[in-house]
Amino acid sequence: MAPIPAIARGVAAQRGYLLHWLPICLAVGIGGYFSLKQEPDGDVYLVLGAMLFGLVVFAHLVSEDFRPVVAALAFVVLGALLAGGRAHWVAEPVLSYRYYGPIEGRIITVDRSASGAVRLTLDRVVLQKMAPARMPTRVRVSLHGQQGFIDPEPGLTVILTGHLSPPSGPTEPGGFDFQRHAWFDGLGGLGYTRTPVLAFASAEAGKAGLFLHRLRMRISRAVQGAIAGEAGAFAAAVMTGDRSGMSRETIDNLRGSNLSHLLAISGLHMGLLTGFIYAALRYGMALIAPLALRWPVRKLAAGAALLVGAAYLALSGGNVATERAFIMVGVMFGAIILDRRALTLRAVALAATIVLVFRPEALPEPGFQMSFAATTALVAIFGALRDWRGPAMPKLLRPVLAVVLSSAVAGLATAPVAAAHFNRIADYGLLANLLSVPLMGLVVMPGAVLAACLAPLGLGWIGLAVMEPAIRWILGVADWVAGLEGAISHVPAPPALVLPALALGALWCLLWRGGRLVRVAGVVPIVLAFVVWLGSERPLVLISDSGGLVGVLGAGGRVVNKPRGEGFVALSWLENDGDGALQVDAAKRDGFGGDKGTRVIDLGAEKLVHLSGRGAAGRVDESCKSGGIIVLAGKYEGAGVPCLLIDRQRLRGLGSVAVMLEDEGVKILGARQVSGNRLWNTPGVRK
Repeated sequence: MAPIPAIARGVAAQRGYLLHWLPICLAVGIGGYFSLKQEPDGDVYLVLGAMLFGLVVFAHLVSEDFRPVVAALAFVVLGALLAGGRAHWVAEPVLSYRYYGPIEGRIITVDRSASGAVRLTLDRVVLQKMAPARMPTRVRVSLHGQQGFIDPEPGLTVILTGHLSPPSGPTEPGGFDFQRHAWFDGLGGLGYTRTPVLAFASAEAGKAGLFLHRLRMRISRAVQGAIAGEAGAFAAAVMTGDRSGMSRETIDNLRGSNLSHLLAISGLHMGLLTGFIYAALRYGMALIAPLALRWPVRKLAAGAALLVGAAYLALSGGNVATERAFIMVGVMFGAIILDRRALTLRAVALAATIVLVFRPEALPEPGFQMSFAATTALVAIFGALRDWRGPAMPKLLRPVLAVVLSSAVAGLATAPVAAAHFNRIADYGLLANLLSVPLMGLVVMPGAVLAACLAPLGLGWIGLAVMEPAIRWILGVADWVAGLEGAISHVPAPPALVLPALALGALWCLLWRGGRLVRVAGVVPIVLAFVVWLGSERPLVLISDSGGLVGVLGAGGRVVNKPRGEGFVALSWLENDGDGALQVDAAKRDGFGGDKGTRVIDLGAEKLVHLSGRGAAGRVDESCKSGGIIVLAGKYEGAGVPCLLIDRQRLRGLGSVAVMLEDEGVKILGARQVSGNRLWNTPGVRK
């Protein structure tokens, strides 16, 4: 019975800090839902609902010492229910086959793909010879070929001839699940067109929601017209969230220097903007004696800053990252209005809880993980410094120390998350941030506010002129740092449990109150996570879900069977290997032999043959005579073969495939086996 009193004492020590654990409990339940291999049916949700009700009742019956434990279990169950409910709430029809033909739809957003092509997201979709019940609610189309016949504007109804496909599954077993991402974005089909996009009906000026989108694009075009080149595109991205003017090279430089967060309208921008508004109004009103003596200027400034933040949220397109940032500043300014301390771990926990309740799908996303990792670390460190009793830093050096410390803390907190999701570490990111972030706060964001205030008078160019030199400096820093030798270190993708273990271990060390030994125990999962990460092995062979691309891991890195085609898949494999090579370079590595239609590679204990092109299926029997593994970029119509055959028919059920050679023989693992049968990867109508 000894452990029970110890648990009671440990829980009692958390009194006053229990809110900190609320988002963690929700996250455990949400993560549990997303990790399931089979979509729960209605009976499971009934059982979970009954469990939640029972735990709520039980919490009122147990002693006060154990009530938080029961409440924690209840919030875990609630997290699973929220995630499942949200997944069904956003359900829309999804294409179950490849479509080519006429497409009609209304533009709701305009952005750019990873390759730099302009993309249109369309709703009110009409596809030829397709029943309304099977029609995707939204599709996204990349524009290739000669365009320019229309000016893409939200609200404009367009027609085009294009290709559409269902959202693709993971590029490898356990990889990023784009199908799940598209499901929660409401995308039922993705594709491209090489023919001109034509206007079918003019933009509907009176429709709610589209007015802000059109205003956003007009402001973006005006900003880019006033500031030439990449600086104008950067300014437009910062002010409106429109990145369509950014070149691929500039985006790569920002990523390589760890400055890409300056593009995303997230916590930094929202905090700088609302913080500037709050400080300017508070100190401005403090200079007016009658106002300062009779009115709560601090609360008035907080309320005004909150309204400006809401306007910024609406104008920027209201993406998930901006919503998270607004919730955070909303909690902060709400605390000021209610005479509470603004920057506390309690405020961070409340903001995380709100996000997880309304958007539980944000939990696996890198944006959520990085933003709250940075915010939690910064609030914890600066909270500890607030209570510092050691020697005081000279006042003139405090701003410099604050910039250095905040950049270092945020960088260290987000580095494992960024490395796990993006497979790269910007080695000189701290230097780039020290040279750039102060200008964002002192020049760029105040200049944006000045431009917005003067724009109705036709003087917005003054604020933009203030911004331009600072933006050009930031872009110059990004270009210089990204070009330094060794600017980027590539790391392999970790196993799925590494990030949860790191997060839970770090949060335990940070949040636990009570015995120091128990608190330090959080280091154990952190160390084990890094050990597992360092010891993880990548699959020997990877096969795309089309069967057209094969990658084999060798001593010199992964070699792929072709230099072009399925480039996103090849890049994903190489990045997950911790390999910075391009597909064309990976194809030149020693490995595959044979001719174009029959590529052969020796795996040691086995031989792998990839068959493609015209008549590939007819070469299966001959290739199988010597045994081994045969990958066919097509469908085999014959009888059984004396070798391991992986054709397109088999890949349809498996998804992308990893092949491992073990003592027991060849092991095949499909992406569908790892992700399971979920709402977002089940073909057909889902409504």
